[in-house]
Amino acid sequence: MPIYEYDGRRPVHGDRCFIFETATLIGDVRLGENCYIGPGAVLRGDYGRIEVGDRSSIEDNCVIHARPNQLTRIGSDVTIGHGAIVHNATINDWTVVGMGSVVSDFAQVGVWCVVGEGAVVKNRTVIPDGKIAVGVPARPVADVSEEYRAQWTAFKKLYNDLAEHRYREGLKRVA
Repeated sequence: MPIYEYDGRRPVHGDRCFIFETATLIGDVRLGENCYIGPGAVLRGDYGRIEVGDRSSIEDNCVIHARPNQLTRIGSDVTIGHGAIVHNATINDWTVVGMGSVVSDFAQVGVWCVVGEGAVVKNRTVIPDGKIAVGVPARPVADVSEEYRAQWTAFKKLYNDLAEHRYREGLKRVA
């Protein structure tokens, strides 16, 4: 996998992470324990820092970046869905950012939130804890239920298992 040092800053990751060989990590990128970084994902910490908490999943073809001397922070137990973009924003623990979504500069997404597929969380927007936000621009439309939290907690273990065991033991390159 392409992991690049840039200007003296080198990506680091915790134990039990699975990073696809087609993912790219550049510069000041810090991954926690048991993270999953999918095929084609780009985490570019060339100007600023990217921090990803424990057990978080950055799925296929995501782009994560930070402005110069700024921080993009993705908490623990977060899932960034396929093709999403997170730029210089904060995504707190247990949040799901749906496929194809954009979370833009200085936006803050709370704990236990859902950003719907294709939503755009505009510059400096704050999505409060426990909210489901959808649309362009994204706006809170409902609360995350206890049933959803229970289902998502169980589902999240699937990606953790992929990172820690299943891909290591079962994924075989054939060409």
